[in-house]
Amino acid sequence: MNVFLKKIICLALMLMAVMADSAQSRTDVQLNDGWTIRPISDPSPGKQGTLVTLPHTWNANYVKGTFYNRETMVYTRSLNVSNEMRREHRVFLRFEGVNSVADVFVNRKTAGQHKGGYTAFCMEVTDLLHEGDNQIEVWAGNSFRTDVLPISGDFNVYGGIHRPVHLLITAHDCISPTDYASSGVYVHQEKVSRQEAELRIETVLSLTTATETKQLRLTMTDACGKVVAQRTDAVSGGVMQQSISLRNPTLWHARKNPYLYNIKVELLDGGRVIDTVEEQTGLRYFSVDPEQGFFLNGEHYPLLGFNRHEDVDGKGSALSAEDHERDMQLISETGATMIRLSHYPQSRYFYELADRRGMVLWSEIPLVGPGGYDFTGYVKNVEDNARQVALEMVYQNYNHPSVCFWGLFNELLVDEGRFREWDNPVGFIKELHQIVKPADPSRLTTFATCVQHTNYLGCSDLMAWNKYFRKPGNEQTVRQFYAEAKATRGGQPLGISEYGDAGSIKIHTDPRYDRIRDHAENYQLLTHEGYWRAIKDEQWLWCKCIWQFSDMQTSIRHEGDRDGMNDKGVVTYDRQTCKDIYYFYKAQWNPEPMVYITGRRFAIRSHAVTDVKAYTNQQQATLYVNGRKIGQARADDIGRLLWHDVTLSEGENRIEVRSGKLSDACTWTLKN
Repeated sequence: MNVFLKKIICLALMLMAVMADSAQSRTDVQLNDGWTIRPISDPSPGKQGTLVTLPHTWNANYVKGTFYNRETMVYTRSLNVSNEMRREHRVFLRFEGVNSVADVFVNRKTAGQHKGGYTAFCMEVTDLLHEGDNQIEVWAGNSFRTDVLPISGDFNVYGGIHRPVHLLITAHDCISPTDYASSGVYVHQEKVSRQEAELRIETVLSLTTATETKQLRLTMTDACGKVVAQRTDAVSGGVMQQSISLRNPTLWHARKNPYLYNIKVELLDGGRVIDTVEEQTGLRYFSVDPEQGFFLNGEHYPLLGFNRHEDVDGKGSALSAEDHERDMQLISETGATMIRLSHYPQSRYFYELADRRGMVLWSEIPLVGPGGYDFTGYVKNVEDNARQVALEMVYQNYNHPSVCFWGLFNELLVDEGRFREWDNPVGFIKELHQIVKPADPSRLTTFATCVQHTNYLGCSDLMAWNKYFRKPGNEQTVRQFYAEAKATRGGQPLGISEYGDAGSIKIHTDPRYDRIRDHAENYQLLTHEGYWRAIKDEQWLWCKCIWQFSDMQTSIRHEGDRDGMNDKGVVTYDRQTCKDIYYFYKAQWNPEPMVYITGRRFAIRSHAVTDVKAYTNQQQATLYVNGRKIGQARADDIGRLLWHDVTLSEGENRIEVRSGKLSDACTWTLKN
């Protein structure tokens, strides 16, 4: 018996056992195994597809220059259903993400279509199922379309069912899983302070029978499982509102204390639980001041962090839970306090990690323009999809305390001339703001622009710039740019959504002897150092986000050491190497004592006299070469330790920097 058949039998037995238990209120089974895939262009009768496990993308190993595979693939799997399951329950398929358009069929009949690869969708399939084996068929297409986001962008749109799939089995009356594919439960934080929290829990029901015998029970527990609030109300309609209050709540205070409460909503019929949904949330209040930046729970809280794409070497966007956990751990170790989820809503699991780790999030829709590239950036044909995806993003992530900002767009237009010549996006951006704010008045809207921010005044609550200044000695230019931006922002809060530079761990130069080379690892350091020195004390900038956390694939680039890559990350595409620049920011943001020698991968040297640079959050450190003390250096205002005119010996040289009990070492080999 093959593994696939064993899994199908186990799933069928499990579902039969679940259905036999009448007290079971809801079942959520992941359907990630047993799928096959083949191109829609190859419809040969009886031809077997390739067996795959979700999450999956057919672009996972692509790095081939300017083109990658954008087509439609067909995913299929079987599902065994008992007659009792069909008769006594409702069945839904919930897809966390299919890139970019999904057409779903059950037993050759249409279940529905969803446009947009980065938000979830849920379809009821009860009436399409029959007893025995059923065929699920998903046409997943990532072909370019002008009516589906994104229409442009400096990243690859990976095709496939690139996030998990769930089989939901409920009673005939249930908490709706189809309200924008959310949980159906929304925790509205009406008023939160350190003294009291007033909450309104909204529950969307899907009812097929009368309400007379039905009740809705709400239970809120703290992190230790203690009940802190509870109420039960008679069901009076399809949308229920239940209010509760807490005295002296423990607040979610980001990395300082990411405290979470549990909300359980139970639908009862005649006193028996027939459906249950549980959500975690954190209680907090926040604001942004144009002069002083971000405040969390009444305290100034600097937002420093990275842009992050879902893109990992060998997997593309089909990430596992372990991939998300590793990214969150690496980001957290720098001392970062925020992440911008560029340029689309990301995996539900990553939002959950951010809640638990206390990372503030900026979540945005993939309304992305060309940035610095050719072709039109804003196309009116995507407006319907943008409206849909904006509401899906908001409702699906409504209860995450980590989310404080909803992003409306990224780099729609590229320069002032094209802003005048092309379709003007301002009216639609204002409309998006008016769609998102009523859906969620508790959060702030923002955007990222690379054209003059004055074009967008009044389009959102906040604004932010993507601005790079990619060359050493950029400090004064950066200072001047943001001084002018501050003067022309009309009193609206302004932040930095992207800045940075490229850096390859395979490219190195010695600036004492060679022209420093673009994409060299030490070139990346010099541009970041100047930029950071210019902005680090400007607390009026409500966020400071580096582009980007990791290297990523993008077919439009021919640069660095590898075509099809954007190498501006602080870690490599495979996540195996933290670049020197990673440790620069760790020295700025991380309170744990550290010291790090730069240039360690520039291991083969051809000049005996060189400079040594290290990063630290300590006051001073001492350099040793081959055990011989060279001298002490004091850290400057951005944590740099510098030793000039250090002489290396022929052959291997052990370079070591010590600061108290801290030390770091590497080996450089001199070859004349």
